[in-house]
Amino acid sequence: MRILVVSDLHYALKQFDWLKARAPGFDLVVIAGDLLEVSSIVDRRAQLVVVSAYLRQISQLTRVAICSGNHDLTDRRADGEAAAAWQSDLARDGILADGNSQQVGDVCVTACPWWDGPATRDEIGVFLQGSVPSNGQRWLWLYHAPPSDSVTAWGGARSFGDVALRGWIEKFSPDWVLAGHVHQAPFVKDGGWVDRVDQTWVFNTGQQPGPEPAHIALDLDAGRAYWVSMEGTESIDLNDPSAKPIPLTEWPAIPA
Repeated sequence: MRILVVSDLHYALKQFDWLKARAPGFDLVVIAGDLLEVSSIVDRRAQLVVVSAYLRQISQLTRVAICSGNHDLTDRRADGEAAAAWQSDLARDGILADGNSQQVGDVCVTACPWWDGPATRDEIGVFLQGSVPSNGQRWLWLYHAPPSDSVTAWGGARSFGDVALRGWIEKFSPDWVLAGHVHQAPFVKDGGWVDRVDQTWVFNTGQQPGPEPAHIALDLDAGRAYWVSMEGTESIDLNDPSAKPIPLTEWPAIPA
């Protein structure tokens, strides 16, 4: 199974174009939050129309999974906490979105919403408890913020990690967590695009300008991950819990 992972596109339409062009080479395309941009001159309701159209087009080419980030919260729940209610419409179109788990190949994929307050946070814990795969099936989470005390959450001066996520990782031991949120993490000293947290591999693509987003390609069958950005390409062996990323001089034998 091959997965293309991006995050923090922030309504960069050229990057959505790039993603659509690459999608057919992968079994699953993941956008790990912040599809929209709060500070854009384009109203977020208009952004929703455009981004939803992109997602539906990509879903005609391969499976798509998304989760909300802090820029995606366009609605208020009855308890006053912000939410990305628009993702429910996408879920009805077969796109895996907030608060849903689906089987994709031989992997259980679970999309967690961004939590704006304690009620949503507690609901995520209950949701994860009810989503635990049976029969030892491999488990992949989408969760916009990286966990606390991880290089994937390091912003250069301090950590922006999610303490609740760290606890859930230690409790449920998913195989992989795909995150974003901390744009600088892969690019700054003491940060990184990949980490091992307890028994779980955690990834943060980082964010870069231009038509091609920083992205990660996961080849689960081969047990390798590749991070591609303006700084180059790195790879890591996921079969070795102590492995470190190594630079590559050329693109591996998976779609670019």
